[in-house]
Amino acid sequence: MLDDLDRRILRQWQADPSLSPSELAQKCGVSMAKLARRQGRLQDAGIVKGVQAEIDWTALGYSVEVSLRVTLDKTVGRAFEDFFDAARLVPEVIEMQTFLGRVDVRLSVIARDMGHYQHIYRDRILTLPGITDIEALMQVALIKSNESLPL
Repeated sequence: MLDDLDRRILRQWQADPSLSPSELAQKCGVSMAKLARRQGRLQDAGIVKGVQAEIDWTALGYSVEVSLRVTLDKTVGRAFEDFFDAARLVPEVIEMQTFLGRVDVRLSVIARDMGHYQHIYRDRILTLPGITDIEALMQVALIKSNESLPL
């Protein structure tokens, strides 16, 4: 179980993952040695999986983001595995999720512009195995994006 110090470390760490260990220790009111032990324990327990850089895709010229809702042919034994294996090879697919219900998979696809997206869609996405239905939802605006947990 997490104690108050663990929660304080997680709150500060997720608020600003770029903090140096000494800055994080100071914000949490602990020594660097204690912080290192706690961080190690949180990572060993699988609570903290890693620290990532957040990249603004639009700053790199990817102005189009499309969410594809995909239904797969579930009469094929390896439909999901074959689909995921092939979809992982499409560099513009930045996220894959599975669901229960009418939609089996959601893909997030980024592209430089609509022409680039059409190329990805026709030549890379529609050739993925096992697709029986696909629906595209184009993102118009990002209203909220916060992966911080309320600790």
